[in-house]
This record gives sequence, structure tokens and C-alpha cells, in this order.
Amino acid sequence: MSEKSRTTRREFLRRSGSIAAATALASVAAPRVHAAENNTIQVALVGCGGRGTGAAADALSATGGPIKLVAMADVFENRLSGSYRRIQEQRIQGRFAGEVDVPEDRRFVGFDGYKHAIDCLRPGDVVIFATPPAFRWPHFAYAIEKGVNVFMEKPVTVDGPSTRRMIKLADEADKKNLKVAVGLMWRHCVARRELVDRVQQGQIGDVLTMRTYRMHGPIGSFTAPPKPDGISELLYQIQRFHSFLWLSGGAYSDFYIHNIDELCWMKGAWPVEAQAVGGRHYRGDSLDQNFDNYSVEYTFADGTKLFLYGRCISGCYDQFGGYAHGTKGLGAISSMGDRRGTCRIYKGQDPSSENLTWHYPPPEPSSYRLEWNDFVDAIRHDKPYNEARRGAEASLVSSMGRMAAHTGQIVTWDRIIACDHEFAPQVDKLAMDSPAPLQLQPNGKYPVPQPGLVKDREYQ
Repeated sequence: MSEKSRTTRREFLRRSGSIAAATALASVAAPRVHAAENNTIQVALVGCGGRGTGAAADALSATGGPIKLVAMADVFENRLSGSYRRIQEQRIQGRFAGEVDVPEDRRFVGFDGYKHAIDCLRPGDVVIFATPPAFRWPHFAYAIEKGVNVFMEKPVTVDGPSTRRMIKLADEADKKNLKVAVGLMWRHCVARRELVDRVQQGQIGDVLTMRTYRMHGPIGSFTAPPKPDGISELLYQIQRFHSFLWLSGGAYSDFYIHNIDELCWMKGAWPVEAQAVGGRHYRGDSLDQNFDNYSVEYTFADGTKLFLYGRCISGCYDQFGGYAHGTKGLGAISSMGDRRGTCRIYKGQDPSSENLTWHYPPPEPSSYRLEWNDFVDAIRHDKPYNEARRGAEASLVSSMGRMAAHTGQIVTWDRIIACDHEFAPQVDKLAMDSPAPLQLQPNGKYPVPQPGLVKDREYQ
């Protein structure tokens, strides 16, 4: 479409969003009719695993006007068909008001499926990227080329080179006035937002130290038993993507980025360096690249510390939450199972009930839904909205702590952003018959981090 026609549609979405409240009242008395086509935001889902399926359902639940899922893509046909079935079941159950119109000729399987799915959209529509993060930058580049708004899951990068590339793409999206959301949904949590505001207003005094915990048993594809017959090395690694650094940044980046990001948000800054320890313990026959536990000390420019404790070991004490210690009090976040935030402030450093001075009252709405409401509102009202750079920076900070643990060295922001070790430099050229970027060694295992022995990269 020409720039003039893109502007025309953007203006139509803006005006239609402005009258949504009035038409909602009118629809109580009037029969519902099919929305004008230009008022419907069409959505394509690329990456049909559990998170992608959830993101599609959240998109179809967004407020402000009609939304329709029109295309889907994945490298696994069974994953795509299973996702489509679950989304249809939720639609039938009335879980969302959006429409689902994805006939078989708009369901694409293969590494080029993302292009076909995006080609089903018009400029100004939305594509969801929920593939493993390794594929984020080539997918994002194509969406920008086609003038499509983007929702992409975190993390958005896995190493220094992909972060540099993503930051450039974020600038390109700005030039085209595209709206870009990144799935760091806690930034949209109303309880956390109020806690952040209160901390930054000085209610706990000057922040001296922060700490965060994500300690639980193995989840997702944290482990990778030997590859079974009947699947290629490449597809096996994609299937077990949490196990491999090139695909996801491993368990560290994919699991801990939320915890890191929310406390950096509270601090209002990114750390400048990290040092860390970690280790592999109970591996059994797993061939993954993860450590079982990580302990990281992040340092900010003013000397403030953020301590992260991560563990994926069964049978141990579990903890999930974050804390900011100030000169006057303590700010605390405890995440419940549905990721809603229980946010509190205490006088002093003892989080006992008698010291409680503020808490966000329940119930607190789902952050997954709130981020989509904010995103769609920005599209319909043409508000500036681009979370890509912040998502890349949060991903880089995660990689910084991970690299510190994996190398046994102090890793600075400048070092990780300039690091030339790109885990999968040809990821944009992968096809079904391609070799995997990570190969088995002669001993039948994949390379793993060796702190102190391999110091300039995370594995070789």
C-alpha cells in the first residue's frame, strides 16, 4: 500500500477507537452487525506453542474494537494444529470476543511460514512472534518491511550481535511509526506500576540493594535427553529450545528476564556490570547447556547492587519474588501463580504484618491482558508505542549475567554489547534440511560453559 493509504487506514483506526465506548452502549439495544473490514485489526500468529497460543487468546480478548486471527505459522504441523484447536475451543467457550478465521490455506508450516503469514496481513495489522528468540530479528525485519505492527515475546535477543541488530531494527520501526510490544507484561501490571511510582517518589528512601528469586524445579524444556529417532537435529533442538543457548539464551534468559527487568524498572536504570557463579549438578542423561543454579551480582553505575538467585532443582526450597531495600523501608513483590503481583511496602527491613505501610488491594487484573489493551489502544489511537529497544536492553542485561556465570569473568555492558560471539549467525537462512547451528561433540554431548577455561565466550 502507498504511504497515503497506510495513513488513511491508521486515521480510520484512530477514529473508530475513539467512538468504541459510545458504540458499546448503543450495541446493548441494537443488533450486532459485522464490523467494517477496515475497523478490524487482523492478527497472524507465528510460533504456536503454549506462549503463542496464550498470546493469541490475549490479543482476541483486547478491548477497543474488533480483532480477528487470520493466519498461523510454525515449523511443527502438530503444534500449529493443536494451537488452532485450543484457540477455537476458547472461542466456543466465550473466553474472548475476537474472531477466528484461519482456513487451512492460511496455516503455514516451515521456516518461511512467517513470511506467508505476514503476507496475509495489511499494513497496520498485527503479527505475534512467539517462536524461540533466535528467530526474532529476521522475523521483525520482515514485519517492518511490510509495515506490520508487532507483538514479540521476550527475550528478543540472545547475544551481543543480535542485540545490536535488534536496536537498529527498533529505530527502523520508529521511522515507519509502527507499534511494537514486547512480552515483558509486568511493565503493564497496575500493582507493580504503583509500587514503582512509590519507590521512585522516595517512600522507602534511597534504594541501596535489590534482590530477586526464581527458584523452582525444572520447567519447560530445561533438560534435553538424547535425540530420539525420526526427528532432525535442528528440529529436535527447536523442540527443546530452553536447553540451547543459540535458541533462547537458555533457562537464564528465558526464565529470569522478568525478574531482572522489573527491578531495573524500579531502579530506573540498567546495571553496568555483572559477576556470577553457577554450576551443573544433576544432569542424568540430559545434554542441555544450562546450569542448575545461578547467583549473580549486578552493579549499577551508582554502586547499587541487584542480586539474582535462580535455581531449577527439584526437592529444594522454592521462592519467587523481588525486593528493594531502601534507607527507610522495603518494597516487595511476590508473584502468584497467574503472574499477578502482590505488591507491598514495609517500614524498616522486616516484612512482617505490623510493619506493613501499603499494599495494592486485590483483585489485580491479568498483566497479559493489560499489555494487549495498551498495545491495541496505541494502534487504534496512533500513539507512540515501541518497546523494542527496551526489550533488547532487558535481553542484553540478562545475557550479561548469564555470560558472567558461564565464563567466570566480570562482564560489563560494554563488553557484552560488543561481544562478537554470535550463537547462530545464519539463523535467517535455516530450512527444514539445514544442519543445526549447534553440533554434537565426538563424546556425544553438546558443548557446555566452562567457567575459567573458556573466558571470551560462553561455549566453543
